[in-house]
Amino acid sequence: MSVIYVLLTISIVVAVIFFMAFIVAVKSGQYDDSYTPSVRMLFEDELVKKKNLDKEIPEEK
Repeated sequence: MSVIYVLLTISIVVAVIFFMAFIVAVKSGQYDDSYTPSVRMLFEDELVKKKNLDKEIPEEK
């Protein structure tokens, strides 16, 4: 029975360590997306053209 308590304690400690590592990574900007905004402007015209083409083509029923 004491093995269960030891394993439970170890698993909680490991979970807290991973959670703290996650918090540090988020605060340091690890998950900030600095690439997509610069690329989005390159493909924005294609999205606008596609929307305009969809409006111009009449749907057949």
